[in-house]
Amino acid sequence: MTLALLCSGQGLQHARMFAMTGDAPAAASLFEHATTLLGADPRELVQTATPEALHANRTGQILCALQALAAVAAVRDAMPARRIVAGYSVGEIAAWHLAGIFDATATLDLVAKRAEAMDAASAPGDGLVFVRGLPRDVVETLCRQHGTVIAITNPDVAWVIGGDGAALDAFAADARTRGALRVARIGVNVASHTPRLAPASTAFRRVLDETAAHTLDTNVRLFSGIDGTAVHGIGVGLDKLAAQISQTVHWDACLEAAVEAGATCFLELGPGRGLSAMTSHAWPAIPSRSVDDFRTFDGTRDWLARNAA
Repeated sequence: MTLALLCSGQGLQHARMFAMTGDAPAAASLFEHATTLLGADPRELVQTATPEALHANRTGQILCALQALAAVAAVRDAMPARRIVAGYSVGEIAAWHLAGIFDATATLDLVAKRAEAMDAASAPGDGLVFVRGLPRDVVETLCRQHGTVIAITNPDVAWVIGGDGAALDAFAADARTRGALRVARIGVNVASHTPRLAPASTAFRRVLDETAAHTLDTNVRLFSGIDGTAVHGIGVGLDKLAAQISQTVHWDACLEAAVEAGATCFLELGPGRGLSAMTSHAWPAIPSRSVDDFRTFDGTRDWLARNAA
């Protein structure tokens, strides 16, 4: 059996996201380092912050990467050595840690610097909209008409669209008239994975050059978000990791590649259940859960023992 670990992106952070990981002894140093980056204990911050503060770009990215790293630290002893890893948006940085390339604290530092580069390149009102139920040709036509861009392609004709606020509002209104099944603004205030953030890709590539990187764990298959191909060379992989800030993420291709590589179960690290829901719908015969589904890590370990041993 081959376990596929999915590192969530930002947008679904919530007050109880550290209910399990926050007390995990193996994750204590991660929370300490995140506290220095955030200026507040993440476990307290998620419970006291306003919705606007909780979804601020830099804060959100750090919180979501922290959850992935902490969850893995807590159940690493129950995970098989052989595994597949992929990350959704900022989750791809966490995935590189899971593949053994970046140290945990370096990963959190990278996430903070990535967010800072994105904020510097972004404009007020920029953001993302989720739309489901429209074919690609219709979505592309609406994007051309309204000056928006497909930021992420998901399974089941689901798309994330990026652009400035007015353009996204116009796109959303038109998508509804075209019969979209769901249209909703995402809790992200930058136009991630669109050319609007090209300067951030350039800046982040320089940051990656300055960060110590280890060789890829030979037991791990790591997939790049922008094309769904396996990372073999670190240099080329880093180019893609920086480029995904301003290029479309093909998450559907990542999941298809994971299945083709032999994934027999999926575990989303959270926060949220968005990725595990996608995989359950697209591949109902493959067990798929999120860490957020469990009340204790004993439950997570039991599930791993049954499905990933």
